[in-house]
Amino acid sequence: MAALSPRALDVSELIIEVFRANGALIAAGDDLARPAGLTSARWQVLGVVDREALTVADVARTMGLRRQSVQQTADALVRDGLAAYRDNPKHRRAKLIRPTPEGLSALAEVERRHAEWADALAARLDPGTIAAAKAALQDLATALEQEAPHGR
Repeated sequence: MAALSPRALDVSELIIEVFRANGALIAAGDDLARPAGLTSARWQVLGVVDREALTVADVARTMGLRRQSVQQTADALVRDGLAAYRDNPKHRRAKLIRPTPEGLSALAEVERRHAEWADALAARLDPGTIAAAKAALQDLATALEQEAPHGR
C-alpha cells in the first residue's frame, strides 16, 4: 500500500469520522423513528415527499442515494400503507410517491421527537463548531461530487 501524504491522511481520517457519525446518526434516527413505526430510511423518504409528490428517481437524487435502494424503501412504505403511488402526468411509467394520511401522521410524530432531540444535542455543542462542521461537510460533498473515484 502506498504511503499517504499528510493531507491525504487528514482527508482519510475525516472520511472515517463521517462514516462513524453516519452510523451514529442512523442509529439515533432509528431510535427516534421506531415509536412511529418507521426506520431512518423510511423517515427520510417520507420527509422528502411530504410537501410534493416526486418520482423515486427524484427522491434518490435529492437524498444522494441510488434509485434502487429508494425504490425498496418506497415499496415498503406503500406496502405498509404509509405512502401511495399515483400517476405522473409527465411520465407514463415513473409513478409519483406521496405519503398517506397515516404516513403524514407518523412523520409528524418523528419530527416532534427529532426537534426535541436536536435541541438537546445542539445544547451540548458549540455553535461555532456546528457552523464549521457544516461548512466542512458542504465543502467535502462538493469536492466529492466534482472528483468522483474512477470506475463510478
